[in-house]
Parts: sequence; structure tokens; C-alpha cells
Amino acid sequence: MFRRLSHCVLLMGLCLVFSGCTRVDLAYRNLDVIIPWSMNDYLDMNREQKNWFDERLKEHLRWHCTTQLADNLQWLDKVQRMVAEQQVTAPALRERTAEAKQAISAIAVQVTPSAVELLQGLDDNQVRALQQALNEDLVKRRKEYVEPPLQAQIDERAKRMSKRLTPWFGKLTDTQQQRVQAWSQSLGEQNREWIDNREHWQAQFMAALQQRQSAEFPARIAQLLQQREAVWTPQYQLAYARTEQAAIDLMSGLAADSTPEQRERIERKLGELREDFANLKCLKNA
Repeated sequence: MFRRLSHCVLLMGLCLVFSGCTRVDLAYRNLDVIIPWSMNDYLDMNREQKNWFDERLKEHLRWHCTTQLADNLQWLDKVQRMVAEQQVTAPALRERTAEAKQAISAIAVQVTPSAVELLQGLDDNQVRALQQALNEDLVKRRKEYVEPPLQAQIDERAKRMSKRLTPWFGKLTDTQQQRVQAWSQSLGEQNREWIDNREHWQAQFMAALQQRQSAEFPARIAQLLQQREAVWTPQYQLAYARTEQAAIDLMSGLAADSTPEQRERIERKLGELREDFANLKCLKNA
């Protein structure tokens, strides 16, 4: 749940690639729905909590737009130059990934005090309901992503990736489709490792929540949000490294196989993405 809040930056910087949204300004103005750390799917907040949360969320969005968005634009400029110069290479992608991780870390640090304050205000009934919601979510995800035969998981993963790539590349060539299928095949049991780690993280989160009035609680939540890899299972730490490298290899391979028309399409969409960001009112005011 909270681990996914870190993907806010990837939503901002790679919106079309990873989430398929086509209007960044609309997405940015509705982050109260998009950012999963709102917990709307997991926690039934009372009116006072919702009002507090709405105001705090506005503060975080204002902080991000006025202090972080300019860096996001520079990051997009780098990506655009990579495409224009046909330099979408594995080393270049690793650099962009490292920069995105730094931006993600800044967001995690920024929202941690709000997360701590909100969690400390939960009553016992809300905590029990949250535990039940998380358990039900795990059951649903295992049924969808783990229970199907492995080959079905691989095929569905390839299908999801192809769908995410289509807004950028248009129709993939046969060679590109083969790359996507090979990428998915190489990840093997990644679905199971991901779900197992999700369950592991949530167990630690709920254990911390049981002690939410203790002096150690803020530090524990900070670790769970800001140092996520340190509390992952050893299996997932290895799997994540493999997954990240596989994604970099896939994207560099797709770029190498891209047609002039596809590269033109990508550049155009990157330009539109940058324009949407640059036209945000909060950035102009800053």
C-alpha cells in the first residue's frame, strides 16, 4: 500500500509509459485519487480525518509542484534528448532510473510525517478494518497473479506491457513483440515473489501499527516508507534487481528496434508531456 506512494514520480515522469494516462495536467490535479497512499481503498476515514487529509494532501502537492517539478522537467529533457539522439542505451537508462529513485526518496521523506500523524489517529476499529482490507486485497491479488499456471502469468504480463507501450510506440513490430514476450518469460515467478514480499511488508506495517502510540512508531514508519528495500524479503531483493535490469534491457532493445515513425511518435508525446507539466498553474506561480 504505502510502498506504492513512491511511484508518484514515475507517474509524473513516465506517465504514458507506465500508466497509460494521456493528460498529465488532469492526472496531477487528481493525485488525491491516483496516489495510493490516500488509502481510500483500504481505510474508512471519518469526516474529520478526511478533511485533515485533504488539506495535508494539498500541501504536499503544492510542495511537489513548487520544489520538485522543475527537476522533473529537466529529467524529461534528458529522456527527450536520448530519444532524439538515438541514445536510449542501458547505461543511460540506468542513470535516468537512479535519478528517478532519488526523486522518489524525496517524496517518501516529505509525506512520512503526515502518514505518521494520520496512522497515530486511527482507532482500534479502523485498524482492524484496515487489516481485513489488506488481507482481502492479498487474497484477490494471489488469485489474479499467482494462482494461474505460470505460462498464463507470463502471457498476461506480456499483454499488459504491450498495452502500456502502445500509446508510445503505436503498433509494435513482430520483433518488438518477441522482445516483450522474452522479457516476460525471463521474469518467471516474479509474480509470486512480488506478492510474497507485499505480504511480508504489510505484516511489518500492521505490527508497527499495533504500537502506534509508542515512541518508536515514527521511526518504524519512516523505515517502512523511506528504506523499503531494507525490509524486503531476501528473495524479493534479488528478484527486484533482476526485474529492474530486465526492464532496462527491454526498453533499450525496443528503442534499438524502433522505426523512424515510432521514434517520431515518442518524441512528440514526450514534448506533449513536457508541455503539460510546464503549463501547470502551480509551476508558473512558483
